[in-house]
Amino acid sequence: MAEGDTFMPPGAGDFELPAIFLGVTKPMIMVVLSVIIIAAFFMLSSRKLKIVPGKVQFVAEYAYDFARNGIAREQIGSKDFRPFVPLVLALFSFVLINNIFGIIPVFQFPTFSHIGFPLALSLLVVYPVYHYVGFKRHGFVGYLKHATVPPGAPGPIYILLTPIEFLQKFVLNPLTLAVRVFAAMFAGHLILLVFTVAGEFLLLHAGGVFKPISVVSWAFAILMTFVEALIQVIQAYVFAVLSANYIGQALASDH
Repeated sequence: MAEGDTFMPPGAGDFELPAIFLGVTKPMIMVVLSVIIIAAFFMLSSRKLKIVPGKVQFVAEYAYDFARNGIAREQIGSKDFRPFVPLVLALFSFVLINNIFGIIPVFQFPTFSHIGFPLALSLLVVYPVYHYVGFKRHGFVGYLKHATVPPGAPGPIYILLTPIEFLQKFVLNPLTLAVRVFAAMFAGHLILLVFTVAGEFLLLHAGGVFKPISVVSWAFAILMTFVEALIQVIQAYVFAVLSANYIGQALASDH
């Protein structure tokens, strides 16, 4: 990051990791690894269930209860939520693990700081699911009306309101769902890079009077790591909540 005595701040180019083999990059491997970790964790934790759970079983049961009652039931409704609990749990776990990779040594890269991953999850999983259940529940015409014609508005308002609702439900919702987590992961990791690299530059290249400031920069990097960990969990929760909310809206009797 330094050329001579000139500080070169981190930027978007530092997120473009080179291929390891045959075009496969580190984030691609991490996505596959996250699936293996999640599947292995829940399979092992449910292998020998006990009335008095051990630590691993307790964590698995807590995660399931949180996804079931804290997200799916709240957002979809007590009548329809049960079939979607596995999806909500999978979304929350998948986003969480890929976010947490950003603060784990060796990995140290949040997978979702690449827009393609959250965008694929949103467009290929969440988007078709909530529109499918909406069309199945209300019928083709009924769902279009349900999604784009909110009741109670004055007639002339629908000329403006209906295109806006269509744009939001069928275009913007999946995009904002993906961009939200991407922006948080990208910005958080970039902040950590700035403080870490700046500390190294101050220690190795700055004048003697500025070298002690490197300790301050690294202290901020450590502090921001804890903040980033909190944001990573929150963003996984937000992604799962919004996904469940979209499903709940598609299934609801009212707009």
